[in-house]
Formats: sequence, C-alpha cells, structure tokens
Amino acid sequence: MEIIRNILLILHIVGFAGVAGASIAQLSKVKEGAAKISGGILHSSWLMLATGLGLVGMMYAMGGQPDNMKIGVKTLVLVAIIVLALVFKKKENVSGGVLGAIMGLSVLNVALAVAW
Repeated sequence: MEIIRNILLILHIVGFAGVAGASIAQLSKVKEGAAKISGGILHSSWLMLATGLGLVGMMYAMGGQPDNMKIGVKTLVLVAIIVLALVFKKKENVSGGVLGAIMGLSVLNVALAVAW
C-alpha cells in the first residue's frame, strides 16, 4: 500500500510540474499574441485531480483520517484551474493574466499542501 501511495504522490507532483511548466512555456508567447492553453496544462491538471483523489482514498484505506477541509479547499482550487483551462482552451490566444491565474492557482495549491 505504501508503494502505491508513493507512486500516486510522485504522479501528483509531476502533474503540478506539468501545469507550472506548460504555463511558463506559454508566457514567452504572450507578447506575440500567440499564447494558448496547451494540452499539457489541461492534462496535467486532470492528472493532479485523479492522483489527489487516489491519495485521499489511500489515506482512508491505510486507516488514516485526512483533513477534509484542506482536501476540499485544494479540490476547489484545482477545479478552478480546470475550469480556466477548459474555458480558454478553444481561444486562439490567451492573455498573460489567464496564464498567470493558472500558475498562481497551482502555486496556491502547493502552498496549501505544504503550509496547512
């Protein structure tokens, strides 16, 4: 069980890195008006959601009691990232504000995980 939890945790961190990395990669294209929501942002955020839910399930399976308030807040932040990505995915180009919001929300999610 511990090995599965560790694999889920690693994939969860990889998901954050994908959201952050894909957002940063698009920032250089904002001035050209060619920035867009890449598949990396959307797929990595879905990966974070799936592995996060898996981690909560593993905690229950291993007899632990997760902080449901923290999990709820982190899930809401992640849903906001997914909604932003889905809404702006069809646009030809997006502003730096949208990419900044996605990046800021992903950093907020990490801050909640570490500091709370």
